[in-house]
Amino acid sequence: MEFSGNQNEISNNNNEKNNSTLSVVKDEESLENWLPLTSSRKAKWWYSAIHNVTGMVGAGILGLPFAMGPGVTLLVLSWAITLYTLWQMVEMHEAVPGKRFDRYHELGQHAFGEKLGLWLIVPQQVMVQAGCDIVYMVTGGSSLMKFYSIVCPDCKPIKLSYFIMMFASVQFILSVLPNLTSITGVSFAAAVMSLSYSAIAWIASAIKGVQQDISYGSRYTTTPGHIFGFLSGLGTVAFAFSGHNIVLEIQASIPSTPDKPSKTPMWKGSLLAYIIIALCYFPVAFVGYYAFGENVDDNVLLSLEKPTWLIAAANIFVVIHVIGSYQVYAMPIFDMLESFLVLRVKCRPSRMLRIVTRYFYVAITMFIGIAFPFFGSLLSVLGGIAFAPTSFYLPCIIWLIIRKPKKYSISWFCNWLFIIFGMSLTILAPIGAVREIVVQANTFKFFS
Repeated sequence: MEFSGNQNEISNNNNEKNNSTLSVVKDEESLENWLPLTSSRKAKWWYSAIHNVTGMVGAGILGLPFAMGPGVTLLVLSWAITLYTLWQMVEMHEAVPGKRFDRYHELGQHAFGEKLGLWLIVPQQVMVQAGCDIVYMVTGGSSLMKFYSIVCPDCKPIKLSYFIMMFASVQFILSVLPNLTSITGVSFAAAVMSLSYSAIAWIASAIKGVQQDISYGSRYTTTPGHIFGFLSGLGTVAFAFSGHNIVLEIQASIPSTPDKPSKTPMWKGSLLAYIIIALCYFPVAFVGYYAFGENVDDNVLLSLEKPTWLIAAANIFVVIHVIGSYQVYAMPIFDMLESFLVLRVKCRPSRMLRIVTRYFYVAITMFIGIAFPFFGSLLSVLGGIAFAPTSFYLPCIIWLIIRKPKKYSISWFCNWLFIIFGMSLTILAPIGAVREIVVQANTFKFFS
């Protein structure tokens, strides 16, 4: 009887544990069904192309001619390397059968361990995504101000801060959209606009032709200037390839079965996106530099003063593009904040929680953009510190840990080569960027 009683007790304990486990699983499933990255898994392969183009072709493309010279080889090399590392991430999305790594940090945790993976990936990812969103606030406001000055040259000047607020008001409205799939329409418009203003930039440069007394040498007159200028250009190029921070999150929205894994449509869309990115980046960089040489502005549209209607249109296209880009980069941040509030702070998942959280984030990025309208210059420092690791070499390190390619094989050599290249960017790019900031510091104005 005593033994029977113990058995019943053990059986009851096991039932309680099973019920508890089932409850946790159900809670996790319900949370995943509510969070913005995993609430809808109905995306098609072209959604991947759209979001990747929107996320990667930033308004920083207009600064690529300024970074040319030795940067030509670097730009082509970076495009090829980051295409390879993007493929690695797509392949590793379902590295464990039956499990999906829907977020960059989840893949990092699988490779480096729960705590180290989280602290290694999340700060860099947040730095990239929030940094880009702040820059998009400033870029959107600046392009609106430029459009205003072109179409109404005799009107009363308006401070940049007010244009940033106008741009932010659109983001307050769009931020209530629930998930990545729901912003596809906005993202598509943004992707079309990125193609449009890129085309305007290089076609108008080609029509304007090579300028008189042009020089393709360095714009710097001293040896330190040459060196630091080149290093600063490294940060600009690293900034141009930051889409890896959202690639797993985009793939999370695509359905997956054992017969039809998500990597097939995701890679199809990503490859198309990279072809489109090449069609945007290379003509703007090469033709812009060819037309203006070392005298090109850090925004090639500023070098193109006429026809005014075309430049005005290009600036509006930039605004529409960064509206979509902001949302693509903000959605993973929303996912992090909402999951933290539910899991750690024990808030109840609700529409009100979502609205308050997202409005707070938009307000913070707006305030920083208004306070530091020169944030784009500061971001060049982050180009090496955060953009290079997450796009150039962290995927390679994770690949070596998870896939374990044979020592001295082609895959092993390529990954180690790209790790060395990416780490060089991490070390060298911030040095040049900091020097540029010191030189230009007297032109920076807070709350301008």
